[in-house]
Amino acid sequence: MLPKIRIKEFKPLNLEGGYLIDGFPSAGFSSAIASESMIHTSKLKLAGIIDSELFPPISIIKNGKPNYPSRIFVNEDLKVSIFLSYLTLDQALHRTTAKTMLKWAQKHKIGLIVSSIAVKSPEGNEEIIGIGSTDAARKKVKKAGLKVLAHGTVPGIPGMLLNEASITGQDVIVIIFHTDGKGPDFKSSAQLCLAMSQLIPGASCDIPSLQKEAEKAESIIKEAEEGSKHMKDIMYR
Repeated sequence: MLPKIRIKEFKPLNLEGGYLIDGFPSAGFSSAIASESMIHTSKLKLAGIIDSELFPPISIIKNGKPNYPSRIFVNEDLKVSIFLSYLTLDQALHRTTAKTMLKWAQKHKIGLIVSSIAVKSPEGNEEIIGIGSTDAARKKVKKAGLKVLAHGTVPGIPGMLLNEASITGQDVIVIIFHTDGKGPDFKSSAQLCLAMSQLIPGASCDIPSLQKEAEKAESIIKEAEEGSKHMKDIMYR
């Protein structure tokens, strides 16, 4: 039996033809950090939560207030939405998470989903590469000035988004960026944020404040990961 993930929206949303950013952490925390920066700079507001019985039971306290660790942020004027999460999900949940994201995108008639994955590169490789689920998505990758990946593998939620979307015709772009594997990785977060803003009109990043956000976001993600580690061992046994 597949695990169920539920989404609760706080109000009706108008995102037709817009964008969805996958902010679930992959390798490292850059995707969540870049998403967090875009939320602040592009003035996205909390619009819903993402939860599951199989998510570690944990509350993220920010400015004295409790928060679900996985939330939806939206700017309806820009038609941009972000699934932001401080949880590094067990791989048993990757398939269902990707399918839930695609179903939500279909419900709101999202035009493009943007996901990302980090590749460790101690040599300091800065090339940003993109993969598209459709011909139209691959054209968008080229138009943004990114190199298109010809051969390789994409694991986890981004990989499942590409596979499922290639069948349904949903435009998905996965950005592959490089990280040195050390944190907080301000440099790779900034590169990813800039690449996302090239693909999403109107979305932007405040690079000077990104370093501060990177340190803060990584601290919260690490606390969430540490606090839920022993719970995961019990839940996925």
